[in-house]
Amino acid sequence: MYKTLLVTLAASALATGAVASTPATRKEPLDAATLSAIKSKFGRLMELANNHDFKALHGMFWQSPSTLLVAKSAIQSEGNWAGFWGNEAVDQKLHDIGSSGPVVLEPDYSKLKVVGLTRDVAESYVPMNITVSYAGQDGTARPFLMIINWLRVGKDWKVASEIILPVPPVPAAKG
Repeated sequence: MYKTLLVTLAASALATGAVASTPATRKEPLDAATLSAIKSKFGRLMELANNHDFKALHGMFWQSPSTLLVAKSAIQSEGNWAGFWGNEAVDQKLHDIGSSGPVVLEPDYSKLKVVGLTRDVAESYVPMNITVSYAGQDGTARPFLMIINWLRVGKDWKVASEIILPVPPVPAAKG
């Protein structure tokens, strides 16, 4: 009897230890209202981009040399797509793209996803069509993905990085 009790207590202790050591379910760092506010900021960003409001676009970005925009390059030595770091480079790139002719960004808002990474960092993802005539592009609407890292600055959310990636065409079926 004593041996059975000892085995039962040991098994119980081990089971309790296993449960206690299981990590708790992770709580989301941002509430629904904050995520909704960031979605609204994204909508405002698209509105400003489509209106070519460069001054207001500047204000949407984090003011830092670490701010990043990944976009089509017009300079061969940079490669086809490149990273542009810091506000001066981002402002110049947005101005160059917006001044090249019509630019229309059409996000699929039904697929816009915003998640909190920490209490002060969020990420958004959305597929979109972009019509642009910059750096050899022919002004035809094409599919892109836009990934934005948002940073809380005081009580506001700013774009810390904006990554625009072209979606490659579907490969032709092998015959």
